[in-house]
Amino acid sequence: MELEVPILIPVSKPRRGASGETGLWRIEKPVIDEGKCIKCWICWLYCPEEVIYEDQSGFPAIDLSYCKGCGVCADVCPAKAIEMVRE
Repeated sequence: MELEVPILIPVSKPRRGASGETGLWRIEKPVIDEGKCIKCWICWLYCPEEVIYEDQSGFPAIDLSYCKGCGVCADVCPAKAIEMVRE
């Protein structure tokens, strides 16, 4: 008997981060280069604020209203597709 198991990519909806809205105090913001992104979703897995979600084209996107700019996503990206840019 053969059993088929679908492979699903976990995708979350952005939520209000524990730090609240960060637009007034964040120093750097992550910018994703879709040309380098391999859609591995490791950034989503490690984001402590859970503000990374799938955009309309299937790439990771970041809700900058709640991103605290910690840079974890950029650090763990194996393709180096996320760059921290000064606000």
